[in-house]
Amino acid sequence: MTRSSTSAKDPEIPLPPPHVLILGSGIAGLSAALKFAGTKNGASSDIRVTLLAKADAAEGATRWAQGGIAAVWSKQDSFEEHVRDTLVAGADLCRESIVDLCVREGPERVRELIELGVEFTKADPSGPPSKAPIDPAEAFDLHREGGHGRRRILHADDLTGWAIEKALLAQIKDHPRITLLEEHCAIDLITEGKLDRSTGKTTGSPGRCLGAYVLNTRSGRVETLSADLTILATGGAGKVYLYTSNPDTATGDGIAMAYRAGAKVANLEFIQFHPTCLYHPSARTFLITEALRGEGAILRNLAGEPFMDRAHELGSLAPRDIVARGIDLEMKRTGDRHVLLDCSAIPAEKLRTHFPNIYETCLKYGVDITKQRIPVVPAAHYTCGGVLVDEHARTTIPGLYAIGEASCTGLHGANRLASNSLLEAVVFAHRAWIDGGRELENRRANPQRARILPNGLPEWSVGHAVELEEQIDIAATWTEIRTILWNYVGIVRSNHRLLRARRRLEILKEEINDYYWSHLLTRDLVELRNLVDVADLIVASALLRKESRGLHYTVDYPARDDAFFKRDTVL
Repeated sequence: MTRSSTSAKDPEIPLPPPHVLILGSGIAGLSAALKFAGTKNGASSDIRVTLLAKADAAEGATRWAQGGIAAVWSKQDSFEEHVRDTLVAGADLCRESIVDLCVREGPERVRELIELGVEFTKADPSGPPSKAPIDPAEAFDLHREGGHGRRRILHADDLTGWAIEKALLAQIKDHPRITLLEEHCAIDLITEGKLDRSTGKTTGSPGRCLGAYVLNTRSGRVETLSADLTILATGGAGKVYLYTSNPDTATGDGIAMAYRAGAKVANLEFIQFHPTCLYHPSARTFLITEALRGEGAILRNLAGEPFMDRAHELGSLAPRDIVARGIDLEMKRTGDRHVLLDCSAIPAEKLRTHFPNIYETCLKYGVDITKQRIPVVPAAHYTCGGVLVDEHARTTIPGLYAIGEASCTGLHGANRLASNSLLEAVVFAHRAWIDGGRELENRRANPQRARILPNGLPEWSVGHAVELEEQIDIAATWTEIRTILWNYVGIVRSNHRLLRARRRLEILKEEINDYYWSHLLTRDLVELRNLVDVADLIVASALLRKESRGLHYTVDYPARDDAFFKRDTVL
């Protein structure tokens, strides 16, 4: 894994092929891996890729994405309309150039997914003209979701994420140039600025990213992985909240590691709460896709009254931040613990055939959505901010890229438009490959630049750390952090609540760091450290924004400030 110590003037012993380290195995990480390594039976490459998954490779947020991927696919749609819908949802905080490139590159990236075997749901030939596709050979059914003016969501019934994950993993399996390491949890990035002085590389700045220290959770051993390029595709941070639609892996690892390494992060105050998660004690906030409201489902309170028309002209089809806040306010007004999603406007057969996973899951919990209203509540769903990157997915640390939910590209602004996240992942995986490929060629042309260190990277030192005897402190602290964020940094905020959260997190952070440095590492301990770091960053970002915009709503500054607002809250 380390570079040869051969001089650049010695051509007899060439440097090994370039190596790319990708942390994360969702749509962003898998797409990037296939780009850099080339498909098994198609384009070839001599680039070696190591792909890390901290659990099973399929156990990430991608597989749970129900709605789909947004792209201009219909003749009745246009790039201009998709751009406009994205900008409106983003509350004038999107980077317009990023929105434009994502929207315009989207259809080609979707076609690539289809070529890789993703089976999107085909259109009903007797459907309305609004579903007419650009290419009649690719006649796919298109959903419409909140905030979208047109039908442009390609989907695989209501299991789109799993269809994508399954197809991409099939391409990764047995790939000759991709090494998949499951049950490997990244601990920290390795940068020139962090290296021991004995290497002669210590600097006053982060310097270049050289790889990562990684915990093999099966063996308990910490491994040192060097790389020419490192790509963060670690997903979001939904597990920082008590109630979330996210899987257990969403602990903000990439964001926390990048910040500790010296990279800039931005806009972490914008946490999207999905407005409709199943309210049931055993359901662990199972997601109810926004596409149901796109097909005509209506939100009602427990008295049966529709209430979203009071909050927005689009009613139940308003952007997610408005719907989540509308539900939150209605629950506070009535004192009820949930609201209801009424699907009676959708034919029963369509509910069963177009939303089979939701139909069957709700039925398992005693709710027949063809006859009964679904009890729903908001839950933390998507991290709109993240590691700050440019249009090529480059972070502020050379050699380090970030893609997918771990990144902040500027596409989402203050609020993500539904189904734009999968779009962003594939577009920026492609752009990271284009830019990273150029960088690898430049480094290949200059072997002296490409060499990492004469004797490789230093191994991890355990020092005087001892083995954990019990997990109760970690579990209790985990719950405490998530409860603090839910109570004080949730859908509606105030300066008082934010300052209270910050004081409590400061104490917890000190305790966790002491625990971290004195014990041998486990995945739970690594995640707990990342969780408190991200929680602290969310609070710090929220305190910097002195207005209400998009997903950030504070009672102390209830109006948008279009004169003196911050474009980005950069930390």
